[in-house]
Amino acid sequence: MLETGSRPQFTLTPADRDELASRLELAVRRARKSGEPTLATISVSLPADVDPSAVICASRRAGESWFAFEQPDRGGAALATLGEAVHVSDGGEGRFARVLARWRALAAAAVGGERDGPVAVGGFAFAPRGGASPAWEGFQPASLVVPEVAIRRTHVGEGRGERHVRLSLAALLAPDDTAEEALLALQGRVAELREQALALLDPAPAGRCQVASSMAPEHYEAAVMRATELIGRGALEKIVLAREVEIHAPQPFDPPALLGILREAFPGCFCFCVGRGDATLLAASPELLMRREGQRVSTLALAGSTRRSADPALDNHLGEQLLRNESARSEHAIVARRIERTLRPHAVWVAAAAEPELVRIANIQHLATPIRAQLAAPMEALELVAMMHPTPAVGGEPFSRAEPLIPALEGLDRGWYAGPVGWTDANGDGEFCVALRCALLRGSVGRCYAGNGIVRGSDPATELAETEIKLAALLPLLAS
Repeated sequence: MLETGSRPQFTLTPADRDELASRLELAVRRARKSGEPTLATISVSLPADVDPSAVICASRRAGESWFAFEQPDRGGAALATLGEAVHVSDGGEGRFARVLARWRALAAAAVGGERDGPVAVGGFAFAPRGGASPAWEGFQPASLVVPEVAIRRTHVGEGRGERHVRLSLAALLAPDDTAEEALLALQGRVAELREQALALLDPAPAGRCQVASSMAPEHYEAAVMRATELIGRGALEKIVLAREVEIHAPQPFDPPALLGILREAFPGCFCFCVGRGDATLLAASPELLMRREGQRVSTLALAGSTRRSADPALDNHLGEQLLRNESARSEHAIVARRIERTLRPHAVWVAAAAEPELVRIANIQHLATPIRAQLAAPMEALELVAMMHPTPAVGGEPFSRAEPLIPALEGLDRGWYAGPVGWTDANGDGEFCVALRCALLRGSVGRCYAGNGIVRGSDPATELAETEIKLAALLPLLAS
């Protein structure tokens, strides 16, 4: 366990230092024998009240990679990381398989205990070559980072249960490295860690924000109209079309402060930040793409939405209308059917509710169908991500027909918007959400994204209005 004193500082115990030194030495020997760099990892306990995101946000160095991924309502589950021991990136067709192969090799050769294996965090662009525009610099089409420092909080037991927090360290040792230098570097990194409450936003910032759609709202309505024409001709069943809105603020955005607000306002969502260089992708996403725990897989069909109301009676009425809305039910059924068809050939069983339920978050409510499966044979988290992305909730049905139409009709580079973001470990477990309700922040410029599923009978004005509801998750926060 780490020693913590009156100062906001962490220090490895002598026993942990000795164990880490031993693993680093073994990693160097393996690297010299194989000629390939080798990972060494260790994991130690932290006090249960440590806030992973608060430590990482307070301790990050300027310009370095960082990652924070939380779902507060799920027992306070959180993973936050700093730095890069290894960065595996790729692009184009086959990117998932190539990144997975590299990750497997690194994890298999790593020096660590049973509970100390490496973790990898990151994400993928929506499209195989997505993120090519200057705005998405640093966010490769496929990008996994094995961090130097990772702090993970898990919840064990029912109800209040118990929280466990562990800190993991990782270093990549090349044949000409020395264990002594690597140990000093990791000890120095641990000594830099601080826990400090996430900053508060300035309640009265100087200056005003400017907000504008990257393309006129009429462009989106025209795209929806064109899509409904194609659907009416039988070219496809559904296509998801997105918009981009730019915010120009009078001062640089503060991602940690924004994360603090999101995890309080959207505790049922995946609240995350992915920092690369001077840019941060920030989100409060309601959509689980895949969670793999051993042979058990969980996912969520999420499609069809409407607004919330502060009036409980009206809020319930809006939800009931959504449950009975034929267009929304049709859109939702397309997503649920595809997910079940994707999982069934690889599963002993697939279970899904016969009827969708309502999922309510701060400003919007969705139709949702939780889906679970028991794998028939081992499949790693990244294999499942590759197989399931993109679902019709963010792509289309059939996707082979929707894929070329999406950029043509939208006229934008989605980058990581609607792509998978999350983590995986050396056991093949992991959790990835879909990057929705997100904003790409770089200095004082923010880009918000929101999309809608278009099906037969979709009305352009209604679809435009629904994107405004989805943009309201982040836009007022960024433009205040």
